[in-house]
Amino acid sequence: MHSMGGELAEPVTRPLPAVVTALLERPLTPLSDDEVVSMLREVETCTRQLAAVQHRLLIEAEERALPARAGLKTVKLFLMETLRLSSADAGSRVNAAKWVGTFHDFDGELRDAELPCTADLLSLGEVSVDHVRGIANVMNRVPRGVPDADREAAEQLLAEFARSGSPDDIGKVGDRILAHLDPDGRLTTELDRARMRGVVIGKQRPDGMSPLRGDIDPVLRALLDPLLAKYTRPGVCNLEDPNSPTADSDWVDPAVLKEAARVDHRSPAQRNHDALTAILQSGLVAERLGRHRGMPVSTVLTIKLDDLDRESGTATTATGGVVPLREALKLAERSRPYLAVFDHNGLPLHLGRMKRLASPAQRLALIAALRGCSRPGCDAPASRCAVHHVRDYAKGGRTDLDNLVLACDACHALIHDGPGGWSTVTEDGHAAFPGRTAWVAPEHIDPSRTPKVNHRHHADELLAAVLTRIHARNENERRQRRREHHRPRAHSVPRPADTGVPRTRACNQSPRTSGSGKLTASEDVDSG
Repeated sequence: MHSMGGELAEPVTRPLPAVVTALLERPLTPLSDDEVVSMLREVETCTRQLAAVQHRLLIEAEERALPARAGLKTVKLFLMETLRLSSADAGSRVNAAKWVGTFHDFDGELRDAELPCTADLLSLGEVSVDHVRGIANVMNRVPRGVPDADREAAEQLLAEFARSGSPDDIGKVGDRILAHLDPDGRLTTELDRARMRGVVIGKQRPDGMSPLRGDIDPVLRALLDPLLAKYTRPGVCNLEDPNSPTADSDWVDPAVLKEAARVDHRSPAQRNHDALTAILQSGLVAERLGRHRGMPVSTVLTIKLDDLDRESGTATTATGGVVPLREALKLAERSRPYLAVFDHNGLPLHLGRMKRLASPAQRLALIAALRGCSRPGCDAPASRCAVHHVRDYAKGGRTDLDNLVLACDACHALIHDGPGGWSTVTEDGHAAFPGRTAWVAPEHIDPSRTPKVNHRHHADELLAAVLTRIHARNENERRQRRREHHRPRAHSVPRPADTGVPRTRACNQSPRTSGSGKLTASEDVDSG
């Protein structure tokens, strides 16, 4: 099932870096227009073929259980940590491999790819991963009641179109095919709708907005329609109009509603958005949801006192998001504020109890300080985390803040005393981050078993680490220039001829900080 150790891998992959380096160093100016276009096409074909190779390697890693050996639950997480991929990129590669990759059965036999025609064209470099994604989206909508022969013909038609068509047009072609396969919708079953349902809330962007997409089933549509019918009326729940009727208004004067509708210039999409906001803010949904991880189901906001004094900045949420301060204060109008005091290392001061489970006050303090899971590399927000004792409660560990840390369920399960288990320790006063909880990986993951701290939830720490490396590199370069400046020169060396390749200092021309600590444009390092 698997290749013979490293006998094949090293000779096969060894030429790749050399070929890519040669292409990077080759001057492009002497090429004709036709040669540039030809080279673009050849590089694109190879890039597509390498994507097929990546899918094979991804499947091989999964079948060898490499993620589990690395202490990770999924191939997606394995790719994110091993290759430093984004969550979206890693997920996209895993999904593509499921559609065009070939997996082994329990008896060792290879199964055909879910999209065999598309898989063949990808391996030839005739279609791209975007084509694969578009075809997969269409095929996922084909009802299960469609005969296998028609399903295979549909995939073959889409693959043939992709050989010369744009990925943007695959959906249009797919709609025509689906209309032919199931013109009146009778073949679509509950299983099909259950498979296609889903709502995805994307990552929050720097501007604070989050994308939303998905397909809802008839039940959710039936539940939403009457709420939206009431709260999306023009003039109702208008966040821009202080006199607009709200979600908890039992009766509204028709004259007031008419005037509110007259000044309502929102689009239908904006009215839908504001209606959902008003419904959730009213408490109609949360009041019957009980508790989640020991806390009432509500929005937890963390605001710094400095930001309150300046009346600017942002608040962080327990789910990992940010809210502009002015909007956060509106959300907190009817809330109960808590004051959390931190030491100079950014850790909450002592708050202990004799029981095993952390109190709501302790959980709030941990949310404010840690913001999420403490295992290195994990980006799970605080809302998905349990409270973990750094020193096990069963071994005498107290339920005090300096012995408590946040860990998501997946990472929490990695901590045990058996083979392959992780452990947690508290960094001492001489460490880079004293008092913080560090995780120690098992020996097969990190032979040195070096304790490591998670910085994913603290962008300031990530930036500080980058700037430290930049300053160290600049200082080393400055010293090298000084040595070269004072080195006696026997004779002058003629300047090499221009090859047409631009000479760059990609990594050496890095952001630097001014005396105020702010990022400034890169500067040439002086020679002493």
